[in-house]
Order: sequence, then C-alpha cells, then structure tokens
Amino acid sequence: MEAAAIITIMALLFFAFVALGVYATVKVARAAKRGVDRTLDQARRTVEDTTLRAKSFGQAGVAGELAKMRLSLRTSMRATQEALQAGVGEDASLKESLDLFHRLSAHGLELDEDLKRMEREPDKAWVAGQLPELARRTEQITGSADALRRAARDRALKFAEDDLSSLSAQIDVEAGALRHWDVPETAPESGAAEEWGSPAGTAGPQAGDEPPAITARDPRRTAYPWEKSARPETTT
Repeated sequence: MEAAAIITIMALLFFAFVALGVYATVKVARAAKRGVDRTLDQARRTVEDTTLRAKSFGQAGVAGELAKMRLSLRTSMRATQEALQAGVGEDASLKESLDLFHRLSAHGLELDEDLKRMEREPDKAWVAGQLPELARRTEQITGSADALRRAARDRALKFAEDDLSSLSAQIDVEAGALRHWDVPETAPESGAAEEWGSPAGTAGPQAGDEPPAITARDPRRTAYPWEKSARPETTT
C-alpha cells in the first residue's frame, strides 16, 4: 500500500511538472508573439509615416494634400495617446481624458480610412471637391487631440511647480533651522536656588555663620594663570 501511494504521488508530481512546463511554454510563446506583433506594427507605422512624408513634400495637388492630412492626423493622435497613457499612471484624473480620446480615436480611424480610399480613387477631380470637407474633419479631430494633450501637459507642469514651491519652502525652513548654531545661554531661573534648598532672595551669610577672614593679597600670586609671577623686591 505504501509503495502504491508513493508511486501515485510521484505520478501526480510528474504530471504537475509537465503541466507547469507546458503552461510556461505557452506563456513565453504568447509573450514572444506579442513582442513580434508590436515590432511589426511599429515597423509598418514607420514605413507608412515615411511614405506619407515623402508624398506630402514630393507630390503636388490632390495626392500631396491627402498625404499631409493623413500625416497630420496620425502625428497628432499618436502624440496625444502617448502623453495620456504616460500620465494616467501618476494622475488618475487623466483616465476620463483617456476615455474621451478613445472615442475620438474612432472618428480618427474612420477619417484615416476615408483618406486612404481617396488616395485610391481614380477620379481626382471628384476627390479635389471633397478636400475642403476632409480638411475640416482633419482639423476638428486634430484640434481636439491637441487640446487634450496640451491640457494634460499644463496640468502636469502645474503640479510640478506646486510641488517644487512647497519643497523649496520646506528647504528654506530647514536651512534656517540649521544655521541657528549660536544660541545664547539662558540665565538660571529664580526657582533654581529653591530647588537646591536655598530660598530665592536669601543668598548670603546666615545667622550664626562666621564671616570670612580678611587677609592681604599675596603679592606673589598673579591675577590670571597665564601671567608671569611678579619678581620679589630686593632690599639694600
């Protein structure tokens, strides 16, 4: 019975380790796939941005205008998204702004798809007639994205300035306290004598005490320990 129990336990441990290994392998594979997907997406965006820049500067007419709109839209939306995502971790109030940006992104993606279709449209005269409306939509979306991004930046700068001002004030107080190294000694209070058994205001000889003897000062004794001793006078 004991041998069977040991074999059962060993078998369970073996299957547990196998399952754990399979789980870890799947997790690593998924993480690697996500990393590859992010790399491919970034490379694709870089190629698209480079192509749009080349078209916006190298082509005139409808094609150049469409490229400028797409490039302006993508640049503004990406900058705003990065700013809000970076700041929401430190400022929870930006979560609402990020939610609004997600709604704005839906309109931005729709506009980007419309601009792509216009690039493939063979009737360039018809596309030219659509440019004013496309430009209006582009300015409206990028203006809203820019407003969110700038407001988030101004909010972060305001908090940083307030924190710096508070920190500077605290440092000034601490620096002033550190400079108070020469504090004058306070005179003993009147109650000090009472504490040692002598009432205040009654210092001096008490009744029955003998007065100190009055003797002449020794001429050989100096007033201070660092002075030289006086020479004894010589008699002739």
